[in-house]
Amino acid sequence: MRRTVTRLCTVLAFVACATTAVAQEPRGYDCTFDAGIIRTFENGAFTNKAAKKLIFEIGEIDLRAQTASLVTAKGTGDLRIVRAIGANHFLEVVTEGFLNITTIYATQDVKGPRPAVHSRHFGLFGTPVVSQYQGTCRSK
Repeated sequence: MRRTVTRLCTVLAFVACATTAVAQEPRGYDCTFDAGIIRTFENGAFTNKAAKKLIFEIGEIDLRAQTASLVTAKGTGDLRIVRAIGANHFLEVVTEGFLNITTIYATQDVKGPRPAVHSRHFGLFGTPVVSQYQGTCRSK
């Protein structure tokens, strides 16, 4: 009986903490990636090219439903969320089935910038093209 009560208390404490964490998460982010690299596989080897600055917004975050929206100058798209300890991953499956992934890491200062990484995994006419950007996202 005592063991059952202990387990029940542990589960209730976990649920309470998870609910509080969800309530504290922002509903959106403004993200800026100043540094990045694009790698293209051609003629049997990858070549590197510096990436241009990338800016976008992640909005309508619903951690319970694990959904969000991506807002860029070109329009909006749907995102799925994968939760991790100390981070959230926002996944976009583009029309051709390729993936874009943005990971935003938690920090102690919830109002300050959060470190973030954005990766794109796609192909162009059979040529693999991958890119990775480093930057920050700010709560909206």
